[in-house]
Amino acid sequence: MAEKAIQATTFTWVGADKRGTKVKGELQGNSIPLIKAQLRRQGINPLRVKKKPKPLFSRSQKITSKDVTIFSRQLATMLSAGVPVVQAFDIIGRGHENPAMQTLIGTIRSDVEAGNNLADSFRKHPRQFDELFCNLIAAGEQAGILETLLHKIATYKEKTESVKAKVKKAMFYPTAIIIVAFIITAILLIFVVPQFEALFSGFGADLPALTLFVVRLSEAFQAYWHIIFGGIGAAGFLFVNAHRKSKKVRNAVDRLILQLPVVGNILHKAAIARYARTLSTMFAAGVPLVESMTSVAGAAGNVVYSNAILRIRDEVSSGTNLNAAMAHTGVFPNMVNQMVAIGEESGSLDSMLGKVADFYEEEVDNAVGSMTSLIEPIIMAFLGVVIGGLVIAMYLPIFKLGEVV
Repeated sequence: MAEKAIQATTFTWVGADKRGTKVKGELQGNSIPLIKAQLRRQGINPLRVKKKPKPLFSRSQKITSKDVTIFSRQLATMLSAGVPVVQAFDIIGRGHENPAMQTLIGTIRSDVEAGNNLADSFRKHPRQFDELFCNLIAAGEQAGILETLLHKIATYKEKTESVKAKVKKAMFYPTAIIIVAFIITAILLIFVVPQFEALFSGFGADLPALTLFVVRLSEAFQAYWHIIFGGIGAAGFLFVNAHRKSKKVRNAVDRLILQLPVVGNILHKAAIARYARTLSTMFAAGVPLVESMTSVAGAAGNVVYSNAILRIRDEVSSGTNLNAAMAHTGVFPNMVNQMVAIGEESGSLDSMLGKVADFYEEEVDNAVGSMTSLIEPIIMAFLGVVIGGLVIAMYLPIFKLGEVV
């Protein structure tokens, strides 16, 4: 049902206003009767309403978390300025560049205009608006502080998106270099080395061991390149598919990447920052601690921390202090536990958690910068050894022949 709601239709309409002047435009909704009713409420007599035909060559765009983040900030700004909710959706929807996001905003707008509350309208689209987002909206509506909470949501999403981008940068850079190095090596082995091999066949002398190894490797690549590339592609596809469909595979990957050198440390810090930021936002919104823990666990981004947060929830619900429950999990540093303890004692838990989040977000930023500085010379050395080794292997027989002459 949620999927159908996202796929709202754009309708073109022609009508007459109160003065009888012919007007036309576009509206998004789920059916022609709803569009006509919407137009009548605006004082327009609908004469013709029909579905807008799709362009012959159209490419649907995916709604990203960045789109939702920008939408959250825009909605918070609009409501703070006193713009009514429905009108705010109209303005934001018309100004968005992503057609899929425009459709989603139009659908939510129609839902709100039909009398549904904002939180329930968002809950119909769980792929874009998670439980945490919807719970905070519901808390804001109930307490009459929707604008304030929307600003908190926007700040939260901006911070978490920033941390995600830094983590992706940390993992993408070395992976991209390794892939490029493999492709260059494969090109040399398949197309360049055979040219030298034809030259060496007339030498009439034994080739150096390194050259022989590269020649044999080249022959294997030439004979089985389709199997090698096909196998790598199939393995990549199967892994991605298994990661998407199997919870066991995702959990195993989550545990494994935390053990990786350098990158694992960054992921640990990112998970702590996300935990602290999410819990701070929920607590500041007045959501009860135990109730908020389920949403916080869902936003952790790693199964190790998700499981730890659920254990914390169970212990807190039985009367244990938050800092003691966190210490029992063994995944949070002592500094974090102490700051949470101070926050509990002083009654400023949300403030202390915000400071923890700020500290670890800065730590992630510094760690990514340090890793980039460290990894660049390592990658250059790696490329030098691989590519330089191939070049040296091809020229060794020529040097040897020169010495003989």
